[in-house]
Amino acid sequence: MSERKTVYRPYHHPAGGWGAVKATAKALLEQSVVTKGSRALLAMNQPGGFKCPSCAFPDPTHHKKIEFCENGVKGLAVEATKRRVTREFFAEHSVTALAAQSDHWLEEQGRLTEPMRYDTQTDHYVPCSWQEAFALIGTHLRGLDSPDQAEFYTSGRTSNEAAFLYSVFVRAYGTNNFPDCSNMCHEPTSRGLPGAIGIGKGTVVMDDFDHAEAIFIVGQNTGTNSPRMMGLLAHARKRNVPIVVVNPMPERALIRFTEPQDPVQMATGGSTAIATEFVHIRIGGDLAFFKGMMKCLFEREAKGETLLDHDFIATHTEGFAALRDEVMRHDWAEIERVSGIERAQIERAAAIYAQSRATIICFGMGITQHQQGARMIQQIAAFLMLRGNFGKKGAGIAPIRGHSNVQGDRTVGIDEKPTQAYLDRLRDVFGFEPPRAHGHHAVDSVEAMLAGTARVFIGMGGNFVHAIPDTPRGYAAMRGLDLTVGIATKLNRGHIVHGRDALILPVIARSEIDRQATGEQFVTIEDAMSNVTASRGVLEPASPDLLSEVAIVCGMAQATLPDSPIPWALYPTDYSLIRDKIAAVYPEIYADFNARIRNKQGFHLDIPPRRRVWKTPTGKAQFLLFPGLAVDDSVEDLEMLRLSTIRSHDQFNTTIYSMNDRYRGIYNTRMVVFMNDEDMEARGIQQEMVVNLETLSTDGIRRCVENLVAVAYPMPRGAIAGYYPELNPLLPLNHFDEISGTPAAKSIPVRVIVPAGRP
Repeated sequence: MSERKTVYRPYHHPAGGWGAVKATAKALLEQSVVTKGSRALLAMNQPGGFKCPSCAFPDPTHHKKIEFCENGVKGLAVEATKRRVTREFFAEHSVTALAAQSDHWLEEQGRLTEPMRYDTQTDHYVPCSWQEAFALIGTHLRGLDSPDQAEFYTSGRTSNEAAFLYSVFVRAYGTNNFPDCSNMCHEPTSRGLPGAIGIGKGTVVMDDFDHAEAIFIVGQNTGTNSPRMMGLLAHARKRNVPIVVVNPMPERALIRFTEPQDPVQMATGGSTAIATEFVHIRIGGDLAFFKGMMKCLFEREAKGETLLDHDFIATHTEGFAALRDEVMRHDWAEIERVSGIERAQIERAAAIYAQSRATIICFGMGITQHQQGARMIQQIAAFLMLRGNFGKKGAGIAPIRGHSNVQGDRTVGIDEKPTQAYLDRLRDVFGFEPPRAHGHHAVDSVEAMLAGTARVFIGMGGNFVHAIPDTPRGYAAMRGLDLTVGIATKLNRGHIVHGRDALILPVIARSEIDRQATGEQFVTIEDAMSNVTASRGVLEPASPDLLSEVAIVCGMAQATLPDSPIPWALYPTDYSLIRDKIAAVYPEIYADFNARIRNKQGFHLDIPPRRRVWKTPTGKAQFLLFPGLAVDDSVEDLEMLRLSTIRSHDQFNTTIYSMNDRYRGIYNTRMVVFMNDEDMEARGIQQEMVVNLETLSTDGIRRCVENLVAVAYPMPRGAIAGYYPELNPLLPLNHFDEISGTPAAKSIPVRVIVPAGRP
């Protein structure tokens, strides 16, 4: 037994149910906002209310009085908390002292209340006015040798209005450096899907789940990362829709789930079995599994069955014959070895697909965060094309995104690789010539900091320094900058690991009332299924000294670009003016924006593949080739295990709500590594023994995380898992998807080391 007070108690109950209700009440109690929070919850995800600050899963077509989940409540509770981080707090705590605290402790201190500037002589943050803060930003940005020496990060919580203005400001300043949270999660979707179907977005809407005849959930922990989706899956199972779950870890909600809003299940202790087929895939085995299912279909067709949609393939696609030839060259022994799945189960999954006239495939970061994540997504699209699963009810591809507006930010201009057509429209609407060269994504920006070619970092939300790979190198990169700016609601590691000059700028939260000169304003977000809806806060702001995202962007622009013809002072007064400009820059999808958003249900952006229209160079969907069976081709070693970094159930991205992970049975710590029991036995590791992990690096840099508690868990042989961001030090900066640059956090080659002297 380790010296740590680790508690591992396997969780055998259904996900959701009374456990979720209890956790919801606890979150409100801990932040002392039971009454205030409960009232606000009734407005969350409701027409006329505000959008959940957590995941990007859409609101249902038919609203219920309660449209929130356990994790949404936690997100709201920490926004609505009574705790405050004041100037007295910063006077009491030096930055050096704060650096010794955990990320959970930092977040728990409460809401930021006024602008703060780092004082190098005292090692404390001290108060400053908004004008002083904007002036400091303007001085630094105007003093750079090139605009490309600045990095402008965007969190997915940023509204469409703020993100659009941010993109205009940064391009008017002169760079396309837009490291974005999408770079670290679903960028392979944005970069991989267009080559296959002509757009980097999903093709499914909420109503499709009511018409699907089969649903595949691949590399996605729905019960933790998108809990409101569980109701759709439960309803699908009640009408006998088969659900195939593909994952290296058996996630509790995808095994059995109790709907908290089902009075019968809650009263009787009932639940719904979700997965009809659990495919316990090896890490990196997804390509082999999908090619195995394709091979099943092709072999059965060769025997005379008609399983493929040949009319769809002939009319709407190109490249089918080459794909079939590539798949058929792989033998079954190789497919079984690489996937870790027996042929019989692959055939069962393929049979489910073959019998379904309408199939949805949902995927998460278990697919995107690999060295070939973008190309893997293209193969999922190809698999769907085989039976014409685009452009019909109940069918399509559904990337399940995380941040609540990460997709919308990209739509309105947060893109380091903008198209020339978009830049032309920006020029015509705003009257300046935007930069044409591609800018930096997240990994590029860190490399530029390390090289000394980046000097300023501005973070519009998020916790960039703790989300990026190679944590020690990331810290060094940030500390070498001239200026770092953190625009945030709460204290986080990004404010503690900072440049020579540093600012903390507190912002109005999504749930709070945004009052401007012309009255209360609302913002808009785009969810993971391309629905654009309004979000209007209902709570009083945490402090009178907070500014909105829009006001902060415009303040920075005025200080940086004093001679700009763009009326930056006007936009914060009336957000409808911003939406008019969005419509002017994006007339195809945002025409009449202000009129359409008056509909309480919002509106859906056009997704051409839903109409079987393909915005590819040839006008047809493409069966793209991905030779071989391996998604990852990193170093092989006899001792190698593949590490997947994961989120706990009490976590949203880098925000840690507690040290527990209820559904996986972990309590009081996050320093855990989940291992297959046979892998543990082969290495002489006993349950809860303390071990170290070391990356099998290829660049000569030693990467190690020590004092992890080994827990036997139903993982495939050769696969292990541990929590993000604690294990980010093991992820090399150069280990990423080759098309998108997204860090391959779901497949890090490591070895386990038992420290000398351990029992």
